[in-house]
Amino acid sequence: MSLASSQAENISAGRPITTVTQHARRKKWSSIVLGGSLIMLVSSTLVSSLNFFFNVAMARMLGPSDFGNVTAAVTLLMLASAVTLAFQLVCAKLVAQQDDAGARAGIYQTLRRKAWAVSLLMGVTLFLAQKPFAAFLHLSHPRTLGVLALGIAAYAPLGVRRGALQGTCSFNRLGGNFIIESMIRFLAAVALVAAGYGVLGAVGALSASVVVACYAVSLPSQMKAQPRPEVGISLREGMQALIFFVGQVIINNVDILLVKHFFEPAQAGLYAAVALVGRVLYLAAWSVVSVMFPVSAASEEHDQNHDVIALPLFLVFGLVSVFTLVVAFLPHFIMHVIFGPRFTDGEHLLALYAAATGLYALSVVLMAHEMSRRTARTAWLQLIFSGVLIPAIGVFHHDLRQVIVVQIVLMAIMLLLVSISFVRRHHSEFG
Repeated sequence: MSLASSQAENISAGRPITTVTQHARRKKWSSIVLGGSLIMLVSSTLVSSLNFFFNVAMARMLGPSDFGNVTAAVTLLMLASAVTLAFQLVCAKLVAQQDDAGARAGIYQTLRRKAWAVSLLMGVTLFLAQKPFAAFLHLSHPRTLGVLALGIAAYAPLGVRRGALQGTCSFNRLGGNFIIESMIRFLAAVALVAAGYGVLGAVGALSASVVVACYAVSLPSQMKAQPRPEVGISLREGMQALIFFVGQVIINNVDILLVKHFFEPAQAGLYAAVALVGRVLYLAAWSVVSVMFPVSAASEEHDQNHDVIALPLFLVFGLVSVFTLVVAFLPHFIMHVIFGPRFTDGEHLLALYAAATGLYALSVVLMAHEMSRRTARTAWLQLIFSGVLIPAIGVFHHDLRQVIVVQIVLMAIMLLLVSISFVRRHHSEFG
């Protein structure tokens, strides 16, 4: 039945046309979220598989100690992604809110120039400070951080490119960009490590994958229109996104750096393998969030929250539940068969880490939805918890299990507070 005939039927039945319009809008949003989530879940599965193969190959080829060094470099790259993801989020939100191609192109061009300036500054800073960072992380070869700086120098512009794809709901191209980055990283790392370059080769592959992805996959034609520079970009939007992602990358990555600092290299490598499994879950959950965000940003203000939040929340909850059960019942297969016999001591940590990741992923769905529609107060809450996490692990790190338990407790409390904030706001606006 067409929308027009459906409207006529409802009018004749005495139902207002606004009800029909809202129903059609809900179906449209649900269709985009479900279809886009499916595309991003498939691509994230491929990306997770390639990243998993990368880490398994590095773990087997380098051993726990050197694998811990590679993971430390990866974690530094993830910390730098706070800026990258902030640019991506702002670009996606502003592009999604514009209907004019020139306005979208203007936003992209402006953010791209700013991203290059910021990214080059980060890369130069890391290059100049590679020795102090290497000393803190007990890295045997400081120059690996100099190689990593090359990738970080191009990381923020990559975020702007992905934001343009996300904002236009070009999820096929966005997923393809992630796949290309992961494929280059895996193939180059295996080749370079096999050629005898060790940790330096693995880190070089990280930087190479970022540079290639920065230019891979073309933008939609609408992003190539004559740009309209008069379209303003709010500083508050950028600060909000930066606050959100600073908190996110700290929560997702600082535990690995702290374990690398407090524990022996072999233990740090073991923990890195366990954390890798948790990152697979978070990447899958984030793929759903990345689809929800532009849909929620583009929806009308009078669209009710549950129109674009219920389905993503349900999908992420399902992913968390299934994943946690799988790692709880198959820990030996994951750690012994996949990573190798030197990693079997981490079997008892898998389900715990998945639980911590799952609690946090559910919070992210609610926080990202809030940020897509207004200034996100919960972004500050997340930043506070990320700050608490650092001294908490600093105090409670008797063993690896205790480090994870600290995260479970903090993430459970944060989910409770974020949920209370969401429910209160929902009732105040629509109750």
